[in-house]
Amino acid sequence: MNYEMLVLDLDGTLTNSEKKITAPTREAIIEIQKAGKKVVLASGRPTPGVLPLAKELHLEDYGNYILSFNGAKIINCSTGDSIYNKTLPASVIPTVFEIAKDYDVDLLTYSSEAIISAIAPNRYTELESRINSLPIMRVDNFAEYVNFPVNKLLIAGEPEVTEKLEIKLKEHFHTLLNIYRSESFFLEVMPQNIDKAHSLQKLLSSLSMSADKMICCGDGFNDLTMIEYAGLGVAMENAVPIIKESADYITKSNDEDGVLYVINKFMR
Repeated sequence: MNYEMLVLDLDGTLTNSEKKITAPTREAIIEIQKAGKKVVLASGRPTPGVLPLAKELHLEDYGNYILSFNGAKIINCSTGDSIYNKTLPASVIPTVFEIAKDYDVDLLTYSSEAIISAIAPNRYTELESRINSLPIMRVDNFAEYVNFPVNKLLIAGEPEVTEKLEIKLKEHFHTLLNIYRSESFFLEVMPQNIDKAHSLQKLLSSLSMSADKMICCGDGFNDLTMIEYAGLGVAMENAVPIIKESADYITKSNDEDGVLYVINKFMR
């Protein structure tokens, strides 16, 4: 199969344990773009948290793409244009805040310059800040302050608390929102029917490309749908068990240049 698109999760996949892309992997990704292959960075991170890696890989030079917020937004790095953009209903934001404030968690969303904290920053808020290289901005009236469209809310707290809150929010919103934990300590509150595969389908359609030409690499629960959807679904050696079980191929770990191994085997 002549694969034409490489879709890469970031944390635990493209980046190593130090959250860095190694030089050999970076050079290989630039090389396949020069050869006309499409590259998509597909992450739960907000768009500003993906942009530095996109710049490092020169995605803007080759008209390639960022899929952020677990699929709620796709942009063309060359033009900045949105290929797809799904935001939360404004009416749910005050309700999520009212429920979350009774738990020992922080509630977050994002502007282009900062992570907006609704309750009180904790160590998981600080982790999200470090991952995305964005400062934390604590606001007093979250529901009033967030008067602009947002692609997702994130609840950050201890695993046993986010587990309880996940149940509570799902009971309240039923199918109106997509609510799940991307990590044991991160509870994602997303627009309905949003996941990486759903958004990649939109992108492929805009490019008149079929999924069998696409390789998707990932390691976490939020990568499952795209790995099942891809022509070649690749699990990292460090992936969670369900990803390995669902993948067509298991590569080396993110600390062993697993993405480079995939490029060398299937795209060069």
